Amino acid sequence: MSKIIPIRDLRDTKKIETLVQNANEPIMITKNGYSNMVIMSDRVYETIKDKSLAIDKNTVSCFNDNFVNSLNNPAKHYGFVKVATATFEGSVADVQYNFNQIVNLLNEADQKDVDVLVFPELCLTGYTCSDLFYQASLLTKVNDALIALLDVSKKHRSFFVVGAPICKDNRLYNVAVVYHGGEILGVVAKTHLPMYREFYEGRQFSPSPDATEKIFIGDKAYPFGNKLLFVNRYYPDLKIGIEICEDLWVSNPPSTNLALNGATLLLNLSASNEVVGKADYRRLLVSSTSARLNASYVYCSSAYGESTTDLVYGGHSLIASNGHIIGEKAPFDIGLLAIEVDIERLINERRQNTSYQSPIGKCLQIPFDLPLKTPDLRGKIAKNPFVLSNFDEGIVRYREIIKMQAYGLLKRFKTVKAKKLIVGLSGGLDSTLAFLIALETLHLLKLPTTDLLAISLPSFGTSNRTFENSKLLATLAGAEYREINISNTLLSHFKDINHDINSLNAAFENAQARERTQVLLDIANDINGLMVGTGDLSELCLGWTTYGGDHMSNYGVNASIPKTLVKELVHTYAFDHPNLKSVLEDIIDTPISPELLPPSKGEISQKTEDSIGPYELHDFFIYYFLRHHFSVDKIYFLAINAFADIYDKHTIAKWLKVFVKKFFNNQFKRSCLPDGVKVGSVSISPRGDFRMPSDASFADFDFDE
Repeated sequence: MSKIIPIRDLRDTKKIETLVQNANEPIMITKNGYSNMVIMSDRVYETIKDKSLAIDKNTVSCFNDNFVNSLNNPAKHYGFVKVATATFEGSVADVQYNFNQIVNLLNEADQKDVDVLVFPELCLTGYTCSDLFYQASLLTKVNDALIALLDVSKKHRSFFVVGAPICKDNRLYNVAVVYHGGEILGVVAKTHLPMYREFYEGRQFSPSPDATEKIFIGDKAYPFGNKLLFVNRYYPDLKIGIEICEDLWVSNPPSTNLALNGATLLLNLSASNEVVGKADYRRLLVSSTSARLNASYVYCSSAYGESTTDLVYGGHSLIASNGHIIGEKAPFDIGLLAIEVDIERLINERRQNTSYQSPIGKCLQIPFDLPLKTPDLRGKIAKNPFVLSNFDEGIVRYREIIKMQAYGLLKRFKTVKAKKLIVGLSGGLDSTLAFLIALETLHLLKLPTTDLLAISLPSFGTSNRTFENSKLLATLAGAEYREINISNTLLSHFKDINHDINSLNAAFENAQARERTQVLLDIANDINGLMVGTGDLSELCLGWTTYGGDHMSNYGVNASIPKTLVKELVHTYAFDHPNLKSVLEDIIDTPISPELLPPSKGEISQKTEDSIGPYELHDFFIYYFLRHHFSVDKIYFLAINAFADIYDKHTIAKWLKVFVKKFFNNQFKRSCLPDGVKVGSVSISPRGDFRMPSDASFADFDFDE
């Protein structure tokens, strides 16, 4: 397709008229990122209305009358496609037996609503037939099975691919035959034939031709080659490219060109034998390929039904997306492996990656019609995307983050030639983490812990618990500790500005935060110290910070640390420093509060999450809004699947609306943030990752429950 434009551009009729008249193909109109309709000139319409699928100069039209009539999905799929691998204990050279196994797995795939299904390489015959591939009787049975699969395909909704040997112009090819809706869409030939160690495929097979050709199965011709791209007209971002086994293992695999031509889902039919360590290498190869190409990669290998004359096959299945293995059946665990992949997420990654290259060679685009379904993702979406669920993996990651924060502060400390680090220690989570990072910085510099000055600044909202915890933490850590009660200063200030002390409004709260910051910065000036900021990513996104108060510092170590991750970092420090464990655990258990309103009987009365919503929800929203740029509608859909056991839909909707409003209304605070270290993939630094006008409207970011 030559052009894709959003529906809002239809307002500019002059521009649209020019586009239509100059285009040689229909123009796709999208709404909320999904196909909505197409428009075209009468010239283009007359050209394609009676056109059937045909190979013409390596290009195929993806449009026909059905598409002109706007094929719209009846269900919202949010970019999710359910893919699966299908491995079975085959029988070498027994085509009928293998055919029956394929049909059985297709039936199972239907029950699981699989959209795209991949079988192993040469699965109709078995990979280890060797010179039996020359036998005419075997090839005849393969041809009959391929034709029989046409009728099978009519009964199943899946787009599926089977491996087979096939003869063309007196040459044998190792191919993947693509089926959907009772049709063969195309035949992909293997490009790279291994001829080393235990492999000698070049003895039987020929490599794929460079140019796209035709191949006959039965009495019909189909596209044939290694540059075929299968495009779903219901969701054009679902573009499927296929390669076979060894193609993945070479230095310049076909999948590179397929991805550069737009393939978002890459399939690999494989027959990879098992040797010690090979499964780990496969995982690395598949995950790194999906990362390099910003794609989803589905790898399906032959199982242990293959001949064991010299080798053993395990049926290893892997599904990776953008660098992560999201599904796996380990060797010798055969059957169906099905999981949803998020195509929209990949498209968003590619849009941000301006290094993504142009295609090396054009691919033949072959259309198919597959309506996608609304996925059921309950139990499949992590509630805390910033936090690792595995403790052993998590603690390694969290130690790395602490070190990154400390080295960021170390560089700034040395650059300004400061004598001390200064932290306003409130007894809350954020200031505790900043304090611990300052400690680590001094350890790296081999300086005494007394070079860290922890200042407690109690006022009207300070509770006994936080006050005592801040004092105990500083003492146990060996830092210099100072208490400065700012209540009298604030009373004098309120008198100066004629503020009623009984009016607990924004001025009452923010004056305390600004006074604390002023004291800390003035002391830093007085003793040549560097004042360390405490605000975290979650607070900065929500604007839950006082402008000119805790909003400011000399360096913000927590600027890219969301609240859910702050807890894990403090947990990790407690785990590694038993002498601080007790006080740190009590700080973690303390309700999150800015402590700007008077306590009730010495206890915290102002709880942040009562006012702005649960941080676990906001961190979820932040991750998908900033990291993947999803629509608010999709974020809501993901959240109700992730938190179904905790919050009802209305509660999630309520806090999501709060998040959007606060995020947009508080950009002005983020536009002038102090420097701070980036440690993860989400950052809101105005100098780096995120740029946004402070007066942007959030009107178009609303959603319906």
